[in-house]
Amino acid sequence: MTADDPGVPEPGDGGARFWPGGWWKLMEMRVGIIPVPVYLGFVIVIAYFVHAGRVPTDICMMSAVIAVGAFGCAALGERLPILRRIGGAAILCMVLPSLLVYYHLLPGVVTRPVIDFTKYIVFLYLYISCLVVGSILGMDRTVLIRCFLKIFIPISIGTVVAALAGLAVAGALGLDLRHAFFFVIIPIMAGGVGEGAIPLSIGYAQLLHVTQEKTYAEVLPPVILGSIVAMLFSGLLNVIGKKFPHLTGEGRLQPEEHDDLDLKHSEFKGQPDVANIAGAILFAIALYLFGLLGNELVGLPAPVGMVFLALAVKLTRATSPKFQEGSYFAYRFCAVAITYPVIFTNSLVITPWDKLVAACALPDLLTIVATVAGMTATGFVVARWAKMYPVDLAIVNACRCSKGGAGDVAILDTADRMQLMPFAQTATRIGGAITVTLAIAALAKWM
Repeated sequence: MTADDPGVPEPGDGGARFWPGGWWKLMEMRVGIIPVPVYLGFVIVIAYFVHAGRVPTDICMMSAVIAVGAFGCAALGERLPILRRIGGAAILCMVLPSLLVYYHLLPGVVTRPVIDFTKYIVFLYLYISCLVVGSILGMDRTVLIRCFLKIFIPISIGTVVAALAGLAVAGALGLDLRHAFFFVIIPIMAGGVGEGAIPLSIGYAQLLHVTQEKTYAEVLPPVILGSIVAMLFSGLLNVIGKKFPHLTGEGRLQPEEHDDLDLKHSEFKGQPDVANIAGAILFAIALYLFGLLGNELVGLPAPVGMVFLALAVKLTRATSPKFQEGSYFAYRFCAVAITYPVIFTNSLVITPWDKLVAACALPDLLTIVATVAGMTATGFVVARWAKMYPVDLAIVNACRCSKGGAGDVAILDTADRMQLMPFAQTATRIGGAITVTLAIAALAKWM
């Protein structure tokens, strides 16, 4: 120990004894972001309450349960051969919880409170708000608007190519083209579950004079499987980007794009202001609430309204650089600390393993793969013409096939490009809303 500070060991002193140097080293070993001793402590406490048959439902216990499951799955995914190279952490978080629940390998005394807690809290939108607002405020202004205008071209072309590719494969495999189009291909690009599968199933049910439960059971599996396939393609695109660096901007869509704050490759110049960070989080919530108001008044999806409002704030310089730093810090915190819990809880709540298995008939599965491949490949090919990075634009296009906000999170995390969230949300929400509207109108005409 030093004479000035007896609580701090001198260099090399901690190695001779376990306490405190050895303990500190143990605390630096992590499962995800959780120190190993803390993780083991969580497991012991949770196991006690599971054995007692009563798991408390307060936010602290639920946070611990979700953290253990989410970061445990992520840590396993990061260590599995082959899978770890294509975003295994996110993929395992998406698939494994659903499988464990279906085969009753997770006790109901744990899963039921987590599912109820997730449905009640709905922290997904707070998470997405911080990601979207923080990433937009950190972008270059002049490039920002060009990117948003440009992405609609590859997304539109990709939608047509994806539909044609899916129909071609469905026809070659002997599937009924009408059913394949409306119940396999369209759901993949409908914008997720809440904004896609549900309104689509309601419209289909009214037109076909059947129950909404029947149509929902048919359109949901392609939504989920399409999102998983998009994750796999995004993981492969990340591998391609690492192998051929000239094809990717590592989260930037255009070569001349840069971050105003220049924070992605450097630390803050000073200590981050806690007040600015807290204010930035509340600012993101405010933008989402105004987006929610816009949804009530004009029908624009709340996340898309929030994106447009954040764009307006950025382009009009309505926030100071310090406040933008706070927003970016909140964005980074959410990306690191909350991404895997969001994917994990989403898998528990709305990823039914039995429906996924039922939809895995080879013709349907190959049709889904062809549809997602057509959408993703279009982004990659069109990027050169649009003077954008092929890998990053292809990943944005892949988000057209996600299962909503949580699907965007999973796809972008698999690709390690969470800063593309504003573009992903725009592709998913706006593209999905247009797809659902046109699909219902087309079914009404062709009946």
